[in-house]
Amino acid sequence: MVPVEPSLTALADELLGAGREAGLDAVGIAPATPFERTRADLEDRKAAGLHGGMHFTYGDPGRSTDPSRTVPNARALVVGARSYRRAAPGPSDPRNQGQVARYSWRDEYGPLRHALDTVAGRLRAHGFTATTLVDDNALVDREAAYRAGLGWYGKNANLLLPGRGSWFVLGSVVTDAPLPVTNDAPVEDGCGACTRCLTACPTGAIVAPGVVDARRCLAWLLEAPGPFPEEYRAALGGRIYGCDDCQEVCPPNRVVDRRDPAPPSTTGDEPTVDLIELLELPDDALLARFERWYVPKRRARYLRRNALVALGNVGDGHDPDVARVVHRALADPDPIVREHAQWAAARLGLAHLAQPAPA
Repeated sequence: MVPVEPSLTALADELLGAGREAGLDAVGIAPATPFERTRADLEDRKAAGLHGGMHFTYGDPGRSTDPSRTVPNARALVVGARSYRRAAPGPSDPRNQGQVARYSWRDEYGPLRHALDTVAGRLRAHGFTATTLVDDNALVDREAAYRAGLGWYGKNANLLLPGRGSWFVLGSVVTDAPLPVTNDAPVEDGCGACTRCLTACPTGAIVAPGVVDARRCLAWLLEAPGPFPEEYRAALGGRIYGCDDCQEVCPPNRVVDRRDPAPPSTTGDEPTVDLIELLELPDDALLARFERWYVPKRRARYLRRNALVALGNVGDGHDPDVARVVHRALADPDPIVREHAQWAAARLGLAHLAQPAPA
C-alpha cells in the first residue's frame, strides 16, 4: 500500500467525522477511478432492453461511471449513507388510499445533501475542489458506496450495510483531494443462498441475482412515461409511488427490526395518499403538492394515471366520491387519463359511467 501523508490521513478523519456529525449513518472514502465493470453492466443491460427506457445513469454510462467527468482530475469519493428506516403506521382502511414507498414519505435527499455539502465545504476550505452528487445521473451511487466499503450488493440490486440493512439513501462528494481509502477489500456478500426478494417481487422483475428488468419493475413503471402497462396494472395494487416489497421481505432488514425496532413514523411522514384528493387537484396544485416526486416531464397526467390504476385496485366502487372522480377522469381531454379511467371504471363496476347518455 502506498504511504499516505499524515496531513491527508488527518483530513480524511476530519471529513468522516464531519459527515457523521452532520447526520450520515455511514461514511467512507473510495478511489475515483472509473467504474469499468459497472459501465459494462449498464451498457449490456441497456442493449438487452432491461433499462426499460430509463435515462438516469443509463443515459450516458460513460459519464455516470467516471467521476472525473464531474470533477476533472478526481482522486477520491467521500460516500455517505443516511437511514430512512421507519415503522409503517398501524393497520388502516386501505380503500381509496395510495401507498408511498418509505424513501418518499418525506424528503430524504435534502438532509443527505446537507450532510455531504458539509463534507464538501471542509474540502474546499482546505483548497480542494469538491462537488456533491445526490440522486444524480452523473454517478452510480450504489457502486460508489460499494467501493467505499459501506455494504454489499443484494440480490434485489440494493446496497445492504452489514448489520443495518438497506433502508438508506446514498450520495457522494467527488473531489480532487488524494484521500486515503477506507476499505482494503469489498464487503463480503451477506445474502448467501437467500432468494426471498426474487420470489416476493410482484411482477418477477428481479430476473437474476442483482439484475432488475425495469420493464417489469413497479417502482420504475410508476415513473415511466406513456400508459401504464396493462399486464401489470392489477399487480400495482394501491401503490402510487415506489415499491418496497423486495426490501420488506429481506432477512437482514427483518433482523435489524427485531434487534432494534424501527422508529415510528411522524406527522411529517406521508406513507399514504388520499387518491380522491389527488385526482381532484388542479394540475399546478397537483405538481406542487408532490414536488419531491419524480414525475415524467413534470406532467400531471402521470400522477393521475398512477392514481387511477391504484384506485381501480383499492377503491370502493360504491363510494359516490370514487364515482365522481372516475366520471370526471373519463371526460378528461388527455387520452392517457381517459384510458386509465376506463380501466379503473371497469375494475370498480362503474363501466356504465363511460357510456354516452341516451339521446
